[in-house]
Amino acid sequence: MPETTDLKEAVASERQRELAVEHLLFHALVFVERQHPGLIDHLEGSLERLGDRAHDDTKDDEAVKGVARLFLESLRKSAA
Repeated sequence: MPETTDLKEAVASERQRELAVEHLLFHALVFVERQHPGLIDHLEGSLERLGDRAHDDTKDDEAVKGVARLFLESLRKSAA
C-alpha cells in the first residue's frame, strides 16, 4: 500500500500547488487589470495560440482554451 499512499500524497500536493498558484495569479491579474485596463483583452487575443501540450490521446486544445475562457470571464467580473 505504500505506493498508493505515495501516489495519493503526490496528487494532493500537485492539486494544492495548482490551487495556490491559480489563486495568486488570478488576484495579481485582477490587480493589474484595474491599474492597466486592457490586459484581459490582450490575454483573450492570445488564446488562438494556446494549446494542450499532451502527446497522447488526452490532447484537447479546445478544452484548454475553454478553461482559459472561463478564467478570463471570471477575471472580467472580478476586475469590474
